[in-house]
Amino acid sequence: MADVKITVVKKLNNKELFGDNPPLEFTGAALCDRFEEGQEFICKEGQYPEGFCSWAFADIQRDIVHLRFGGDFPWIKEKGAILSSCTDGARPVIFKLERI
Repeated sequence: MADVKITVVKKLNNKELFGDNPPLEFTGAALCDRFEEGQEFICKEGQYPEGFCSWAFADIQRDIVHLRFGGDFPWIKEKGAILSSCTDGARPVIFKLERI
């Protein structure tokens, strides 16, 4: 089974998503403060990478498992890769996952 490289591609600000009219009022930071764009992690043997957000890992874990076991995604031209994201509706983060 393969390891998976996780790269932080984009952090979305809740102002980008909702402008000045969010469906709920946010009290936290407008942008995820756990990651920086371009940051990389290696998921070895399907294990949680040190320093990674546990909530984000839970969201992308199924895609990691799919890649580890050799799966591809037919709607993605690049084999062994996928874009996946955390499900924080106020400040999501998009990751590129690559089988290595």
